Amino acid sequence: MSALIHPTYFPSIAQCVVMTRTDHVVFETADNFLKQTYRNRAYIYGANGKLTLNIPVIHSQKNRQLYKDVRIFNEENWQSLHWKSLLSAYRTSPFFEYYEDELHPLFTTKSEFILDHNFKCLEVISDCLQLDLKTSKTEVYHPVEEQHEDFRFLVHAKKETPQELETYTQVFADKHGFIPNLSVLDLLFNEGPNALNYLESQTVITPK
Repeated sequence: MSALIHPTYFPSIAQCVVMTRTDHVVFETADNFLKQTYRNRAYIYGANGKLTLNIPVIHSQKNRQLYKDVRIFNEENWQSLHWKSLLSAYRTSPFFEYYEDELHPLFTTKSEFILDHNFKCLEVISDCLQLDLKTSKTEVYHPVEEQHEDFRFLVHAKKETPQELETYTQVFADKHGFIPNLSVLDLLFNEGPNALNYLESQTVITPK
């Protein structure tokens, strides 16, 4: 089976479930950039509950802009803010130090384009999960996908399809309960090397 998904900023757990359960991941890179999606945001579990990490981007004056052409607004010190948020949220988690050195360069090295940065994040996440992916990229956008199983709906942050994912230990669960389908970083920092087993045992619900 081949699966079509968007490259996103530290992908959601549901997206990573798709990546671990397919033979071939096809990344959608020929589409237009849309606001309020996981293309430039990720959710983590902070002390006060669900916390958004948002990468600022430069919007063109045109109505439509290709995802691959969208630049990051690096005048804002967003990388430092995101890293501090991760430290605050996960410093006491069981496996933060285990992955810290691998992840930290993503918060100190700048990328010009959001798509390039997301691919860097995906590469590091794959290494952390020890996931050997066979991947390719789209060259033409097809609104209706017939060649691959279409999981592009998982990019939507505001109109999400609810996922029935098993619980795992989270740092602040005693305060706010279990929060499902956060960024895969939450799973990595809490479950460590067991994260891959968790992902392989889950299934993704598609929209009706």
